[in-house]
Amino acid sequence: MLTLYYKQDCPFCRRVTAVIDRLQLQVELKDAGDEAVEAELVARGGKMLVPYLVDDNKNVEMYESDDIVAHLQANYGTASSTPSRPRISISDNVCVSCEG
Repeated sequence: MLTLYYKQDCPFCRRVTAVIDRLQLQVELKDAGDEAVEAELVARGGKMLVPYLVDDNKNVEMYESDDIVAHLQANYGTASSTPSRPRISISDNVCVSCEG
């Protein structure tokens, strides 16, 4: 089972969720904007920082969007799911969803 702790307004979380969508993974999303979920995240990972991935299949837990994306692509990606170049979404002159 994959679980991602995230916040809706976090651009690093959006990057991870874009990769999750592209890889068509089943992931339990936990919004750390909720106080109970935030407390659960701090108890589990030791700090309030998102995104935070829990991969029970590989017995791995990690912070940092780059590390999470690399882990997901290495363990759950296929040759056809890896884009030939990164896709970027720009909103209000800010990159909100980068892959690659």
